This record gives sequence, C-alpha cells and structure tokens, in this order.
Amino acid sequence: MVMLNRRNFSKFSIFALAGTRLPLFAQTPVADHKPVGYAAIGLGVISDLFIRACAESKTAKITALVTGHPDTKGKHYAAKYGIPESSIYTYESFDRVRDNKDVDAVYVGLPNSMHREYTVRAAQAGKHVLCEKPMAISSAECSQMIAACRTANVKLMIAYRVHYEPTHLEAQRIIQSGALGELQAFEGAFGFNAKPNQWRLTRQYGGGGALMDVGIYPMNEIRWLLGEEPSAITAVATTRDHTSGRFAEMEQTLDWTMKFPSGVVAALGCTYGEDMPGFLRIHGDKSSLELTNAYSYQGAHLANLGGAHVDTTTKGEATLHFQIQAEHFANCIRTGVEPKTPGEEGLRDLLAIEEIYKAAGTPIA
Repeated sequence: MVMLNRRNFSKFSIFALAGTRLPLFAQTPVADHKPVGYAAIGLGVISDLFIRACAESKTAKITALVTGHPDTKGKHYAAKYGIPESSIYTYESFDRVRDNKDVDAVYVGLPNSMHREYTVRAAQAGKHVLCEKPMAISSAECSQMIAACRTANVKLMIAYRVHYEPTHLEAQRIIQSGALGELQAFEGAFGFNAKPNQWRLTRQYGGGGALMDVGIYPMNEIRWLLGEEPSAITAVATTRDHTSGRFAEMEQTLDWTMKFPSGVVAALGCTYGEDMPGFLRIHGDKSSLELTNAYSYQGAHLANLGGAHVDTTTKGEATLHFQIQAEHFANCIRTGVEPKTPGEEGLRDLLAIEEIYKAAGTPIA
C-alpha cells in the first residue's frame, strides 16, 4: 500500500510555480456574434468526433486543421467542413497558427506523449488550449503545460467529457442532495480489447497502459464526485497474453483500490485485454446508484440499485459530450471564467496515476 498525503498531490502544483493568484487573460475577447474558432490538432478518431460536434454548434467552430497528411486527410476535412486550405497546417508549420485570426483555441487530440509539446506551442502562439485526457504522461509535464499557459495568459482545459454529460451530472446532483446518505464506497471499471499495432500500446506514445487511457475515467469521476484526493492506494498489474506481442511494453490489466481521507474506499479496474463495459457504482448508507455504459460516447444509463425511482439514459448523438465541452470552453473564452476542468484537474490525475503505478510496481513513461 502506498500512503499519500497532501504533499504528494501538491509537489508539482502550478501554485508552487507561480503562486496562488489566478492569471489575467490578455487576449482580445471573442465577439459575441462570432463562434470561437478551434484548430483541431490531429485528425484521428477522437478529433473526428470533436470536429463533427463543432459542426453542430452555434458557438464553436473548426477554423483550422493540423495534420501529418495535409494533402489527404487535411483537404478531405477542409472540403467537408468549409475550412480554407490556407488554414491546413502540418506539425512542422503549426507555429504559424499564431497569425491566423480565425483561430482562438486549439483542440489537442494527439497521442498522450504529444500533449505537452502542442499545448506549450499553442500557448506560445497565443491560443487557448482544450487538451484531451490524460493531460500528459507525467505530472512534471502537466506542470509545464500549466505554467506555459499561465505565462501566455491563455486558458487551459482538460477534456473530461463526463463532467459535462447530463447523466453524470444527474448522479452528482443526487449525491449532493443527500439522497444516498453518507457515501461509503465506489466500484468501477472500463476496458476494451486493444487491436495490435496501435500507438496506445507503445510506451513512446501512450506513456503507460490501460490506466492512462480508460482507467482514468472512473478514477477521475470518483475524485470529482467525492471532492477528495486519495490518501492510500494499493494496486496490482498483470498480463496473461504473452503470445500476441501486444503487451511487450505495458501491462494488460490493472486493478487498484483507493482510500480517501473521509474513509470512503474505491475498488477499480481497467484493461486492454477484453471488452469491459464502463460502469460505476456509488454506495451510500441510505441507497446506491449505478451508471452503466458510463464512459461510451452515447447512452449512459443511471439507475438506483435499490428501486426504480431513478432511471435515466442520455439521448443524443455520439458527439453530444464533445459539443457540450467545446461550447463550455468557448463560453469560458468569451467571458473570462475558469473552465470546470482546468489543467490542475489533469495534474491531480497524473499524480494519482503515478502513485497507482508505483503501488503496482510498474514503471511509467
């Protein structure tokens, strides 16, 4: 068991780097009638969802693309979404985005190990940053990203989409209402059967195994719903598939427990070795909730384990989560308010992830 204290979760804090004062954002506000323009960095599966989501929005719009395939993927998306070809950038030419007045922010949808570089470069170009989770592959990189955005007076938000998803927000409301009584325990898991030759199965790009990619979902949600950081962690990592070669660089499955200062405990699991539908069970001394299909792109379902008085499923397209968070960040840019999921939230997750890997005896990055 790894015992944690407040220092574990503050040693890389931005407040140690730059004091506790919040930054003043110097960028010219976006006009109320004009959608906030995003440059999508990377054109993989998750960026495709984000681009489609912005196409449905009145307040967020894709105005530039960054890709290693400008003449194929770049031109395809530009034609489909009305983006001028002059606003297609390569990774090498990305820094020229500073001169594009139609770009207010970037969406970083790249492999994990590239998040730090493109967040820092975007900040230096004067653009706000919406970065996918995990924020980076180490807490040290997270602190560098926070510091870069603070220095440049731009906003940084981490794309924890369940914080904005209606069914998860309903779970939070029920907990805060006291209907479950005093919280006692959480259970959760998420995983899938990863195909060979994916970047996420390499330490160079993934930084770690399933915990970084899918385990982070229930871990982050518990921290969010409970409002506490873990004080003790146990963990075990295992690999059963020694023949396919998929897990040469990382673990196949990881299970861990977290104890919180209030006494609440959580038992969680994640894997790249089998399909493990995402779920979260929340137990109080009066009642319990269960979120099923919890971390998929659509159809999250919330029910009460002791009765039928809570039974709700999120309706809508797979892009709904992405649209809500894109519009939230757009509103933050317009109004100057802080995002609900700032860089500090991503930093706290990486601090916890590092402790989980330490408890499991598995190195990270």
